[in-house]
Amino acid sequence: MPGPLPPEVEKILISQQALARRVKQLAAQISRDYQGLRPLLIAPLKGAFVFLADLIRHLKVPVEVDFVRLASYGASTQSSGQVRITKDLETSPAGRHLLIVEDIVDTGVTLGYLIDALRQRSPASLKVCALLDKPQRRRRQVGLEYLGFTIPDQFVVGYGLDFGEKYRELPFVGILRREG
Repeated sequence: MPGPLPPEVEKILISQQALARRVKQLAAQISRDYQGLRPLLIAPLKGAFVFLADLIRHLKVPVEVDFVRLASYGASTQSSGQVRITKDLETSPAGRHLLIVEDIVDTGVTLGYLIDALRQRSPASLKVCALLDKPQRRRRQVGLEYLGFTIPDQFVVGYGLDFGEKYRELPFVGILRREG
Protein backbone atom coordinates (compact mmCIF):
# COMPACT_ATOMS: atom_id res chain seq x y z
CA MET A 1 0.00 0.00 0.00
CA PRO A 2 1.49 3.36 -0.94
CA GLY A 3 2.06 5.98 1.70
CA PRO A 4 0.16 9.24 1.78
CA LEU A 5 -0.42 10.85 -1.59
CA PRO A 6 1.72 13.82 -2.52
CA PRO A 7 -0.42 16.93 -1.95
CA GLU A 8 -0.43 17.71 -5.69
CA VAL A 9 -2.02 14.33 -6.51
CA GLU A 10 -5.79 14.42 -6.17
CA LYS A 11 -6.38 10.66 -6.19
CA ILE A 12 -5.14 7.33 -7.47
CA LEU A 13 -6.67 6.52 -10.85
CA ILE A 14 -4.99 3.12 -11.41
CA SER A 15 -3.52 1.26 -8.45
CA GLN A 16 -0.15 -0.44 -8.35
CA GLN A 17 -1.95 -3.81 -8.19
CA ALA A 18 -4.16 -3.05 -11.20
CA LEU A 19 -1.09 -1.92 -13.19
CA ALA A 20 0.81 -5.11 -12.33
CA ARG A 21 -2.16 -7.29 -13.27
CA ARG A 22 -2.74 -5.57 -16.61
CA VAL A 23 0.96 -5.51 -17.54
CA LYS A 24 1.09 -9.29 -16.99
CA GLN A 25 -1.98 -9.74 -19.21
CA LEU A 26 -0.48 -7.58 -21.96
CA ALA A 27 2.82 -9.51 -21.75
CA ALA A 28 0.97 -12.82 -22.12
CA GLN A 29 -0.88 -11.55 -25.20
CA ILE A 30 2.30 -10.13 -26.76
CA SER A 31 4.19 -13.36 -26.01
CA ARG A 32 1.53 -15.39 -27.84
CA ASP A 33 1.47 -13.02 -30.82
CA TYR A 34 5.25 -12.91 -31.20
CA GLN A 35 5.92 -16.62 -30.56
CA GLY A 36 8.93 -17.69 -32.64
CA LEU A 37 9.94 -14.08 -33.36
CA ARG A 38 12.41 -11.69 -31.75
CA PRO A 39 10.63 -8.32 -31.78
CA LEU A 40 12.37 -5.01 -31.37
CA LEU A 41 10.59 -3.05 -28.65
CA ILE A 42 10.87 0.70 -29.13
CA ALA A 43 10.07 3.00 -26.22
CA PRO A 44 9.80 6.77 -26.50
CA LEU A 45 11.73 8.47 -23.71
CA LYS A 46 11.23 9.31 -20.98
CA GLY A 47 7.75 8.30 -19.85
CA ALA A 48 7.57 4.74 -21.19
CA PHE A 49 10.64 3.33 -19.44
CA VAL A 50 8.84 2.09 -16.30
CA PHE A 51 6.08 0.38 -18.29
CA LEU A 52 8.66 -1.12 -20.66
CA ALA A 53 10.79 -2.46 -17.80
CA ASP A 54 7.82 -4.17 -16.15
CA LEU A 55 6.48 -5.47 -19.46
CA ILE A 56 9.69 -7.14 -20.64
CA ARG A 57 10.13 -8.94 -17.31
CA HIS A 58 6.88 -10.82 -18.07
CA LEU A 59 7.46 -11.58 -21.75
CA LYS A 60 8.06 -15.21 -22.72
CA VAL A 61 9.76 -14.37 -26.04
CA PRO A 62 13.25 -12.98 -26.61
CA VAL A 63 13.26 -9.27 -27.40
CA GLU A 64 15.59 -6.43 -28.18
CA VAL A 65 14.99 -2.93 -26.82
CA ASP A 66 15.78 0.48 -28.23
CA PHE A 67 14.73 4.03 -27.43
CA VAL A 68 13.75 7.18 -29.29
CA ARG A 69 13.10 10.68 -28.08
CA LEU A 70 10.63 12.90 -29.87
CA ALA A 71 9.91 16.59 -29.44
CA SER A 72 7.26 18.90 -30.75
CA TYR A 73 8.44 22.42 -31.25
CA GLY A 74 7.09 25.90 -31.63
CA ALA A 75 7.27 29.32 -30.07
CA SER A 76 4.56 28.72 -27.48
CA THR A 77 4.06 26.28 -24.65
CA GLN A 78 1.49 24.45 -26.78
CA SER A 79 2.64 21.82 -29.24
CA SER A 80 2.80 23.15 -32.76
CA GLY A 81 1.84 19.76 -34.11
CA GLN A 82 5.28 19.50 -35.70
CA VAL A 83 7.38 16.64 -34.38
CA ARG A 84 11.02 15.76 -34.76
CA ILE A 85 13.24 12.93 -33.55
CA THR A 86 15.87 14.17 -31.10
CA LYS A 87 17.30 10.70 -30.29
CA ASP A 88 17.05 8.07 -33.00
CA LEU A 89 17.22 4.29 -32.84
CA GLU A 90 20.61 2.64 -32.55
CA THR A 91 19.23 -0.57 -34.09
CA SER A 92 18.11 -0.77 -37.70
CA PRO A 93 14.36 -1.49 -37.87
CA ALA A 94 14.53 -2.79 -41.48
CA GLY A 95 13.00 -6.25 -41.73
CA ARG A 96 12.28 -6.36 -37.98
CA HIS A 97 9.04 -6.92 -36.12
CA LEU A 98 8.62 -3.62 -34.27
CA LEU A 99 6.51 -3.01 -31.19
CA ILE A 100 6.27 0.57 -29.99
CA VAL A 101 5.78 0.56 -26.21
CA GLU A 102 4.15 3.87 -25.30
CA ASP A 103 3.15 5.23 -21.91
CA ILE A 104 0.18 7.34 -22.97
CA VAL A 105 -1.58 8.21 -26.22
CA ASP A 106 -3.15 11.64 -26.08
CA THR A 107 -3.63 13.57 -29.34
CA GLY A 108 -1.97 10.83 -31.39
CA VAL A 109 0.15 13.38 -33.27
CA THR A 110 3.54 12.37 -31.83
CA LEU A 111 2.82 8.64 -31.98
CA GLY A 112 1.52 9.01 -35.54
CA TYR A 113 4.74 10.74 -36.53
CA LEU A 114 6.80 7.92 -35.01
CA ILE A 115 4.71 5.27 -36.78
CA ASP A 116 5.15 7.06 -40.11
CA ALA A 117 8.92 7.46 -39.58
CA LEU A 118 9.34 3.78 -38.71
CA ARG A 119 7.20 2.55 -41.61
CA GLN A 120 9.54 4.38 -43.99
CA ARG A 121 12.36 2.12 -42.73
CA SER A 122 10.76 -1.10 -44.06
CA PRO A 123 9.98 -3.11 -40.92
CA ALA A 124 8.51 -6.61 -41.29
CA SER A 125 5.65 -5.49 -39.03
CA LEU A 126 4.76 -2.59 -36.76
CA LYS A 127 2.37 -2.61 -33.81
CA VAL A 128 1.72 -0.37 -30.81
CA CYS A 129 1.31 -1.25 -27.15
CA ALA A 130 0.10 1.67 -25.02
CA LEU A 131 -0.42 1.62 -21.29
CA LEU A 132 -2.90 4.51 -21.32
CA ASP A 133 -5.21 6.00 -23.92
CA LYS A 134 -7.10 9.32 -23.78
CA PRO A 135 -9.34 9.02 -26.84
CA GLN A 136 -11.21 12.28 -26.09
CA ARG A 137 -8.12 14.29 -27.03
CA ARG A 138 -7.36 12.46 -30.28
CA ARG A 139 -6.42 14.67 -33.24
CA ARG A 140 -4.88 11.85 -35.28
CA GLN A 141 -6.15 8.29 -35.27
CA VAL A 142 -3.55 5.65 -34.51
CA GLY A 143 -3.95 1.91 -34.16
CA LEU A 144 -3.38 0.45 -30.71
CA GLU A 145 -3.04 -3.30 -30.96
CA TYR A 146 -2.38 -3.68 -27.22
CA LEU A 147 -3.95 -1.34 -24.66
CA GLY A 148 -3.71 -1.24 -20.91
CA PHE A 149 -6.36 1.27 -19.87
CA THR A 150 -8.61 3.91 -21.40
CA ILE A 151 -8.65 6.94 -19.11
CA PRO A 152 -10.62 10.19 -18.87
CA ASP A 153 -9.22 13.50 -20.09
CA GLN A 154 -7.33 14.35 -16.91
CA PHE A 155 -3.64 15.04 -16.35
CA VAL A 156 -2.04 11.93 -14.88
CA VAL A 157 1.31 11.27 -13.25
CA GLY A 158 3.17 8.30 -11.82
CA TYR A 159 4.44 5.01 -13.18
CA GLY A 160 6.89 6.90 -15.40
CA LEU A 161 4.57 9.80 -16.27
CA ASP A 162 5.69 13.18 -15.02
CA PHE A 163 4.79 16.80 -14.58
CA GLY A 164 7.91 18.97 -14.69
CA GLU A 165 10.09 15.86 -14.18
CA LYS A 166 8.30 15.10 -10.89
CA TYR A 167 6.17 12.10 -9.86
CA ARG A 168 7.67 9.48 -12.23
CA GLU A 169 8.58 7.32 -9.24
CA LEU A 170 5.01 6.92 -7.96
CA PRO A 171 3.99 3.23 -8.18
CA PHE A 172 0.47 4.10 -9.37
CA VAL A 173 -1.16 6.40 -11.92
CA GLY A 174 -2.69 9.38 -10.17
CA ILE A 175 -4.64 12.42 -11.19
CA LEU A 176 -2.76 15.67 -10.72
CA ARG A 177 -4.73 18.45 -9.04
CA ARG A 178 -5.56 21.28 -11.42
CA GLU A 179 -3.72 23.78 -9.21
CA GLY A 180 -0.78 21.28 -9.03
